[in-house]
Amino acid sequence: MLRPASTYDALVRHFRWEIPARFNMGVACSDAHATGANKPALIFVEESGAVTRYSFEDLSALTNRFANVLTACGLAPRDRVAVFLPQAPETAIAHIGAFKAGMVSVPLFTLFGDEALEFRLNTSGAKVLVTDLAGFAKLQRIRDQLPALTHVFVIGPDKGDAATLYTGPDDPGIIIFTSGTTGNPKGALHGHRVLLGHLPCIEFVHQYMPQPGDLHWTPADWAWIGGLFDVLFPSLYLGVPVLAYRAKKFDPDAAMALMADHQVRNVFLPPTALKLLRQADVRRPAGLNLRSLLTGGETLGAELGDFVQERLGVEA
Repeated sequence: MLRPASTYDALVRHFRWEIPARFNMGVACSDAHATGANKPALIFVEESGAVTRYSFEDLSALTNRFANVLTACGLAPRDRVAVFLPQAPETAIAHIGAFKAGMVSVPLFTLFGDEALEFRLNTSGAKVLVTDLAGFAKLQRIRDQLPALTHVFVIGPDKGDAATLYTGPDDPGIIIFTSGTTGNPKGALHGHRVLLGHLPCIEFVHQYMPQPGDLHWTPADWAWIGGLFDVLFPSLYLGVPVLAYRAKKFDPDAAMALMADHQVRNVFLPPTALKLLRQADVRRPAGLNLRSLLTGGETLGAELGDFVQERLGVEA
């Protein structure tokens, strides 16, 4: 969407929003890059160190399968599909499959307690919940309080082709809940164009992403708008592979090793993560080769900015 320019003023002067008449986030984040070239889409690193790789062809097939499952269950476009999973390939597959079926995904944080989970499921009107065994155990405690919920899926394999619903950019795609700091959380319904709205920032901050060798990672959970729309969906839209790592908590040394071992080039690190890196006085490991870093939510201060430049080798 951005055209490279020599100055910021020139970049702004030539920028134009380009919103197509038909746009589906699911198609844009999977099928568009499934050209038979076996281009990497997701790299999943488990805590054991085991690595599983998914190409865009894999992602397209798996999301098609899930879209078909939703449709076969009698669900209709605009029905709500809640995704109660940690950072993992299945999380991306559930969201993208729901988008392809013309349904609205509802990301849910796995650390939510019973009350928070029940509130969001009822408020969104979710008919479907996609979860794992840990999430299913939580669901069992509140199942009787969820009258709209008709289907619960536990993650599993296979492939297929999907009859994608070709949505417009303003058709509903996802509900993002606010944090609820001044009252009950409020669900904000976004159309498919929300992805396009995030692209200029991502392309600009990451210096005209995509570039050769780009690989994107964030410790931010894929239940929040930062993890989804600052990393996962924009990267897949641009054809940039995403690293997924399911950690129980943020470990500064493990994060540095992960970025070095897997040659992460682009990273979204919230200020809290940067402060934890500084508190741990992490050293720059051999092989760390970041190209760009995005952060946000609060000011960093000169001292933290200098630390990031010295230890990570990029500007924050």
